[in-house]
Amino acid sequence: MKKTWWKESVIYQIYPRSFADSNGDGIGDLNGITSKLDYLKNLGIDVIWLSPVYKSPNDDNGYDISDYEAIMDEFGTMEDFDRMLAEAHARGIKIVMDLVVNHTSDEHKWFLESRSSKDNPKRDYYFWREGKDGREPNNWGSWFSGSAWKYDETTDMYYLHLFSPKQPDLNWDNPVVRKEVFDMMTRWCEKGIDGFRMDVISLISKPAGLPDAPLMNELYGDCGCTANGPHVHEYLQEMNREVLSKYDIMTVGETACVTLEEAKKYANSEGTELNMVFQFEHVGLDGDAEFKWSTRKMPLVPLKENLTKWQKGLDGVAWNSLYFCNHDQPRVINRLGDPSDELREVSAKCIATCLHMMQGTPYVYQGEELGMVNYPFRTVKDFNDLESINAYYELTEKMGWDPKEIFPKIANKSRDNARTPMQWDDSANAGFTTGTPWLAVNPNYVKINAADQVIREDSVFNYYKKLIELRHTYDIIVYGRYELQMAEDPDLYVYTRELDGHKLLVVCNFSDHEREFMPDEEFREGKVLIRNLDNNNILDGILEPYEAYVIYAE
Repeated sequence: MKKTWWKESVIYQIYPRSFADSNGDGIGDLNGITSKLDYLKNLGIDVIWLSPVYKSPNDDNGYDISDYEAIMDEFGTMEDFDRMLAEAHARGIKIVMDLVVNHTSDEHKWFLESRSSKDNPKRDYYFWREGKDGREPNNWGSWFSGSAWKYDETTDMYYLHLFSPKQPDLNWDNPVVRKEVFDMMTRWCEKGIDGFRMDVISLISKPAGLPDAPLMNELYGDCGCTANGPHVHEYLQEMNREVLSKYDIMTVGETACVTLEEAKKYANSEGTELNMVFQFEHVGLDGDAEFKWSTRKMPLVPLKENLTKWQKGLDGVAWNSLYFCNHDQPRVINRLGDPSDELREVSAKCIATCLHMMQGTPYVYQGEELGMVNYPFRTVKDFNDLESINAYYELTEKMGWDPKEIFPKIANKSRDNARTPMQWDDSANAGFTTGTPWLAVNPNYVKINAADQVIREDSVFNYYKKLIELRHTYDIIVYGRYELQMAEDPDLYVYTRELDGHKLLVVCNFSDHEREFMPDEEFREGKVLIRNLDNNNILDGILEPYEAYVIYAE
């Protein structure tokens, strides 16, 4: 297997609006990020994935871009960006930008021209269609609820938006659009950035003719029909030839609805498209049958089956992204661990052990290294996230769900859980801002904060730091082959890794009760690389609730 820096790296995702505010306006910014680079250097991460910082009207928190080559006013200036990039590089930290090119903002100059008239040169930059029988051109639903089409009276036509109506989809079938995007990417690479995370990149090639889709609910067709479209690999190979292959950068695609076979194409080891992809199967396992909103816990046996499928399926032919948390996912402790004061930290360490010992590149989302948990939402007015708000009103007003039944489900899975401000210390607003934070700080910041965790030896932060050090030390953690043990056990996630005759045993008890487990004889004399509890002897054969350890056998 070919060795590369991005396979051996640990990525840290920053959601700039919620990370650190340097000027007291309640909104995180680039200078705030620069001020925390030493904290990230201490943690040991190699790469920052920066959620969008481009100019945007912020209908979808920066994922609606009005200018790809200017910085959002609230975040600072391009000079601030250049300083942050230089300071990160001075510490050996790379910067990966979020690339959002399935759609733009409706305030982008391309769209303003496109909508102005039917014969504008940029008309074909987007999808414009006549209505059908007095309704939308087809039955597609938006990922953010409602129809995926918006009527525009300027030209008496509809435009396509798979997300918010303020996020019109670009027409990648137009070669001029592709060239515009590739030229913009090249200018960022020339500036010295270290790669791209590509937002919903699996959606850029729409099915020919834009046909109706099977109903995903009684109202709209399934927008997943637009994923992995007929030309997506052709367009990414063109992007690779024109831009990506010319720089030593890292690329990861957010690939909604990706299958294992499709992922092998996106992230193929020949390097003709992307380095790796994000798949979503495992983070959908705690959804309800009808939709993702639920209060269920993540079921361990299906989780093991799914992660094992991806570990085995991509081994030697592509590369995995390892993650549970990001800006679109609720906090993993609430999904897979125990957020109670007694078990929160030990379960956070258990989850981290399980993920970071797998083959692939791990991603840490801001606050994950502190064991941050979901926010205690009380009413729909507490939400900021467009998806959560739209879902609540569509499900209650259009589909008749009882608000008392649906609200806890949306609150549990809302993207806002990941977006509450970073908890730096126990001062006002968790040290995030001296002003009024744009989104409420979780009230538990007095007991969960970085200032406490950095100095406390047994903290979640210092456990993550050790996991990252181990990955930098042992090739087997990065490249070793994975084998699942005890596939049907409802509590224990046990697997081995093997490389060049060396072996790792990873043992994680994902339950709130004791379990019996004795390592096989080949591991009983091995070296314990890390464990999240040290109050018992591993060879006693008893695992405490959420206990985890890793043994290395020569």
